[in-house]
Amino acid sequence: MPKKVHQSSIRKALINLIMLITAICLSLSISISTYLSVKEQKQLIINKLVILSEIVAFDAGDSVAKDDRKTEEKRLKSFENIPLVKNIHIYSIEKTSQKPVFFISFNAKKTPPVPLRIDSVDELTTPRVTSEHIELTRPIYNNEKVIGYVYMRGSLESLEVYIEQKILIDVLLTLLILVVVYFIAAKIQRRIASPIEQLSMLLQDVSKNHNYDARAPVTDVKEITALSNSLNIMLTRTKKQLERHEKDKQEIKQLNQSLEEKVNQRTIALREANQELLSTLERMHQYQTQIVENEKMASLGQMVAGVAHEVNTPIGLGITGSTLLRDKLADIQQSFNDKKLTSSHLKRFIDEGIENLDLIYRNLNRAADLISNFKKVAVIQDDGVNTHINIHKLISDVLTSIQSELLPKKPVVVINCPTDLAIQSKSEPLQQVFQQLLMNSVIHGFVGKENNEIRFDVELVGKKLTIVYSDNGQGVDKNIKNRIFDPFVTSKRGQGASGLGMHLVYNLVTQALGGRIMFDIEEKHGTRFIITIP
Repeated sequence: MPKKVHQSSIRKALINLIMLITAICLSLSISISTYLSVKEQKQLIINKLVILSEIVAFDAGDSVAKDDRKTEEKRLKSFENIPLVKNIHIYSIEKTSQKPVFFISFNAKKTPPVPLRIDSVDELTTPRVTSEHIELTRPIYNNEKVIGYVYMRGSLESLEVYIEQKILIDVLLTLLILVVVYFIAAKIQRRIASPIEQLSMLLQDVSKNHNYDARAPVTDVKEITALSNSLNIMLTRTKKQLERHEKDKQEIKQLNQSLEEKVNQRTIALREANQELLSTLERMHQYQTQIVENEKMASLGQMVAGVAHEVNTPIGLGITGSTLLRDKLADIQQSFNDKKLTSSHLKRFIDEGIENLDLIYRNLNRAADLISNFKKVAVIQDDGVNTHINIHKLISDVLTSIQSELLPKKPVVVINCPTDLAIQSKSEPLQQVFQQLLMNSVIHGFVGKENNEIRFDVELVGKKLTIVYSDNGQGVDKNIKNRIFDPFVTSKRGQGASGLGMHLVYNLVTQALGGRIMFDIEEKHGTRFIITIP
């Protein structure tokens, strides 16, 4: 059942779009305008309070100098008529301590007094603005000498009233603009939607009555006129196409008469092509056997190259240690010949010699272990002779032999197999199977270097050995899952892959080892192979 699609009309969509754009533009414009206006208004209030404080400081100079508190108190009462000013403190400088002390204060009606700001006179030279008040101080001079300070605290009530009035005006203006825009949008959508409805009715008539002679009228909207012209062209071409279709039906009737003769000719040609294809397949099977052998030798070559790379590292370190030891020995000999050899020189030589010999021993021993493991894996056995094989050890030796190939992807290999599990089978085909599976995971499965894992789950049930090989890579392309064991099938065509790796594994398991191998098609994370060997 097709999914139901939500539909909306052009009329509604056009009006909603215009209203939305208008509302967004108005909101941005009004928000920016209100912000700038409020900021400017706040700065005007601050500037006004600064001017008033400077006037008070200028007038209070004589009163503070003469210690005339009554005169100054009368002067401050004049600020009762200024709503902006809420509190005024005047501080004088004490002559002995040179610190501000309280002189006189003023508090507006219904305004509680504020604590003295003697300790903050220096900080408040820059106005301090809070959410409700503004505080500042100004020095009082007498003969160009600071004799006191004026502290003034103003209210931001006028700013709040201004903001409320500004918001109310903006809301009313926005509503008015939206109403006007709505009527304009309605007029525009009628101009656009009506011709579209006429086109829709025309198409319905053509669909129901097959009236391909109908034509769309020209409108005063350029885009809709272009649509009408295109529709008219389509109707004309459709009519011509139907006429050609009737003509083609007549020609088909004539062609059917000679069809049987052509079918016979094609059948003879197909038989000849099938015979040629059988010959080609026979030659392909011959080439396939040779390519499989070459793939075996190439796998062995990769393993030998990996082991050679691993052996080169400890041998190189051993050569470096022996070279250093020889240089130190030459220095000791020179000191001995020059009769400058001291016990400290000899002790240092002995200590460094022991370290170098330990380095040489460890790396030569490491190289010997690598070669020993490689010999156990790489010895070519007679295909017809079964040998005693420890499965856990064989897997470990294969991992060691191709360690350099595994290193770039850093996989964690989990071997879930008893260490004493041993069978009678052919060693070389089995190690080649393990090697090919591991290389496939590294080359095709793993993309990055993090969280890569490979698992060997081995179990002996009766006289059958079951080996489950799995990795958590990107898996096999769904297009080749069902053909993974076919020759020349690969997901990296043109990137150096031949597509014979898994075909080689299949032949080794089913022919050389007499077992069977299955690929888990249902596995969604990575790859999983199940190998059964008698």
